[in-house]
Amino acid sequence: MKALGIVLVVLGILALASGGFSWTHNKTVVDAGPIELTAKEHKRLAVPPIAGGLIVVAGVALLMKGGK
Repeated sequence: MKALGIVLVVLGILALASGGFSWTHNKTVVDAGPIELTAKEHKRLAVPPIAGGLIVVAGVALLMKGGK
């Protein structure tokens, strides 16, 4: 429980600081024999500030509960 609480606190702080999470996905566009074309696809998951705050609060609650 303590590890999950730490992970939630860190993710919540990151969500509050950056406004969300983004990642890049390589997608194959054309695959015709020896010719292969790929494209980088950027995706973003926007996290509202209230959700980031709730994630931090949940993590702190787990840390407090697991500490006893």
